[in-house]
Amino acid sequence: MEKITEQLPDWAYGMNCAVTVADADCRIIYMNERSRATFASRGGGELIGHNLMDYHNERSKAIIRKLLAEGGVNCYTIEKEGLRKMIYQTAWRDSSGRVAGLVEISMVIPDEMPHYVR
Repeated sequence: MEKITEQLPDWAYGMNCAVTVADADCRIIYMNERSRATFASRGGGELIGHNLMDYHNERSKAIIRKLLAEGGVNCYTIEKEGLRKMIYQTAWRDSSGRVAGLVEISMVIPDEMPHYVR
């Protein structure tokens, strides 16, 4: 029987946020269209196969190592080139439950954003 993932289109490719995926060895294995545009000055799509650690400072490297060792989430906001962004980094797991790498989703957020308690 064909795996469901083989039937799915590349739904993340045209999203209005950057999606970057790395494996457990910190190798970039996927970048959607927005991610490629975001990192165009560093090689864009040519970053696939490169190591995440080559592009991060020591503090960020420690966070990456912790996420890979323990799983979990790292979430924060930044301002860059006049845009506010939310960065959501999370471990992803393989079918055995083992941490298999990291996903980063970066999205532009408005200066004022409503917050609802439901």
